[in-house]
Amino acid sequence: MSTEIGILWPALAAGLLVVATHVPLGIRVLERGIVFIDLAVAQFAALGVVVAVWAGLAPEGGAVQAAALGAALAGALALNWSERLWPEVQEAVIGVAFVLAANAAILVLAANPHGAEHLKELLTGQILWVPPARLPLAALVSAGILALWFGLGARLGRAGFYVLFAVAVTLSVQLVGIYLVFATLIIPALATRMVRRWRLAAAYALAAAGYATGLGLSLFTDLPAGPLLVCVLGVLGIVLMLLKPRSAPASRAR
Repeated sequence: MSTEIGILWPALAAGLLVVATHVPLGIRVLERGIVFIDLAVAQFAALGVVVAVWAGLAPEGGAVQAAALGAALAGALALNWSERLWPEVQEAVIGVAFVLAANAAILVLAANPHGAEHLKELLTGQILWVPPARLPLAALVSAGILALWFGLGARLGRAGFYVLFAVAVTLSVQLVGIYLVFATLIIPALATRMVRRWRLAAAYALAAAGYATGLGLSLFTDLPAGPLLVCVLGVLGIVLMLLKPRSAPASRAR
């Protein structure tokens, strides 16, 4: 039992740190209609990791983290620029950016004999094996993101939003993987879109319950934690959407 707890608590702590920043960001992303920005920026961060490792840098070193952040910031600022130029097709631009970054990463990994395994780790993550030593810095960065988000709000502006988003995604994609980052961002926001009161609290509760349940099931079933967490979050989101009735349409004036 002590072994399971020793594995579970760093994974749950890492997951809750991702939840803390991604739930409020996800609500804003859904409101703005740029749902796939998370996938795109996360893929830019992953591309930065892949290129840095290909260049011979230590995978867990600070230089790789800097490369991931630099790539994510460059991608986020490019998307901010494209939104000013072509706001009517921004979602399509985001999709193209994701595809280009993903295939660039595949090309870089093609010559690596362990490339397929590395790509799988970037996509699905290794949340059960998060080193506890990484958590204090992750908690500090997450606290800074939340302080800026709730302290400045709309005063961040569009560029500030993209920069803050890039920092949050860079931190989380290396903790839990691209798929789980996207699920944490979008599923709670989507599932609570009809909640009129305490929406943020409901979204936080759904995400936290999904991580706790998914990690417990992963230890019990020995299934990979990342994909299982995505599925658990999806099921909980669907249940909440079915339980929460849609608002009745306004009656027409006679």
